[in-house]
Amino acid sequence: MRKPKNRISPGELLAMFPLGGTAYLALEIAWRGTTHWTMFFAGGICLCALDELDRVRLPLPVRAAIGAAGISGVEFLFGLVCTRVLHRQVWDYSREWGNVAGLVCPKYSALWFVLCLWLMAVMDELERRLPHARTAKV
Repeated sequence: MRKPKNRISPGELLAMFPLGGTAYLALEIAWRGTTHWTMFFAGGICLCALDELDRVRLPLPVRAAIGAAGISGVEFLFGLVCTRVLHRQVWDYSREWGNVAGLVCPKYSALWFVLCLWLMAVMDELERRLPHARTAKV
């Protein structure tokens, strides 16, 4: 069983948020060929949330499933803000099976699950190799 980890420090948050935002923009550009500035904030929120989730004592697939659901939720909320507040349709999944308001769909949630599996496995490996950096003193 994994040891509990300390909560994220303000310094880690300041580093992690822009890292997540930049990675999210790069991922979207690589996948779709385009992105929107709001996705920087979505990515920052997602990476910080995934880091917190990775501190919970649950099996990796369960954490990845929760992470994928969380990312899909963030995408849904940001999609609503873009379409309803900014009057900008950044993406449209209305032709995808099982979509919700054209903003999220099971296909992309499944891809987020795979990405979360990989990312959390990397985070776990970093924890294993650098235990002094984040383990609690319990």
